[in-house]
Amino acid sequence: MSSLSLAVRDSSTMLRRNLLHVRRYPSLTLNLLLSPVVLLLLFVYIFGDVMGAGLNGGGADRSEYLSYILPGILLLTIGGTTIGTAVSVAMDMAEGIIARFRTMAVHRGSVLVGHVVGSVLQCLMSVVLVGAVAVGIGFRSTDATALEWVLAVGLLTLVSLALTWIAVGMGLVSPNPEGASNNALPLMVLPLISSAFVPVDAMPGWFRPVAEYQPFTPAIETLRGLLLGTEIGHNGWLAVAWCVALAVLGYFWSKSLFNREPK
Repeated sequence: MSSLSLAVRDSSTMLRRNLLHVRRYPSLTLNLLLSPVVLLLLFVYIFGDVMGAGLNGGGADRSEYLSYILPGILLLTIGGTTIGTAVSVAMDMAEGIIARFRTMAVHRGSVLVGHVVGSVLQCLMSVVLVGAVAVGIGFRSTDATALEWVLAVGLLTLVSLALTWIAVGMGLVSPNPEGASNNALPLMVLPLISSAFVPVDAMPGWFRPVAEYQPFTPAIETLRGLLLGTEIGHNGWLAVAWCVALAVLGYFWSKSLFNREPK
C-alpha cells in the first residue's frame, strides 16, 4: 500500500472515531451549541428593538437587527465548536491514546487530520443548525445570489479550518481538558468584542482598534456583504488572509507539538 493510500485510510479511520465520540458523548457539543443559540434569541428578542434603533441612522426594527448579528453569531458558533476540539485533543493526550497510537502502524498525521476534518464537519453542522433557528425566527437573505451563498459557505469552511488547527495546537499544549477549555476560550471571546453586535464606528475610540484589527471582524463584514448586500471593501481579502495565516500557523504549531517525543 502506498504512503498516500495509507494516510487516507488511517485518516478516515480517525475521522470515524472522532465522529463516534461526538455521537456517544453529545453533552459537550450540545453545551457549546446552546450558547450561540441563546445569545441569538437574547439579542433578538430582548435587545433587538433597542440595539436595532442605532442601525442605518436609526429606525431599524428587530428583523433588521437579526440580519445584522447573524454573521457574528455564526462565527461565534464556529469558535465554540472548536473549543470542543481542543478539549477532545487534550483528553486523548491525557488518557494516553496518543501514546498508544505512536506505537502502532498508524500514519502519524492521520491522528490530527481526523480531529481537524471531524471538527470542520461539526462546525458546518452547527452553523446549519444555528442558521435554521435564525430562519425560523425571521431571517431572510433575498438579495444573495447562488454564487454569494457558495462564497459564504466557503468562507465559513475556511474559518472553521483555521480555528480548528489553532484549537488542536491548544489541546496539545494543555496539560488537561480543563486547561484546554480555558486556553481556547479566546475563540469565543474575540467574536464578542468584534463588529458582531454593534458597528465598529459606534464603539469608543480607545476600543475601536481592538474590534477592527482582529480576525473575526473582516470575516463578519464579508459574510454581511455576501448575505445582505452591504459593502465588503477590503474585508474580503483580509478575511482570507487571516484564515490562511492562522491555518498555516496552527498546522505547523500542532505538527511540531505532536511530533515532539513525550518525556
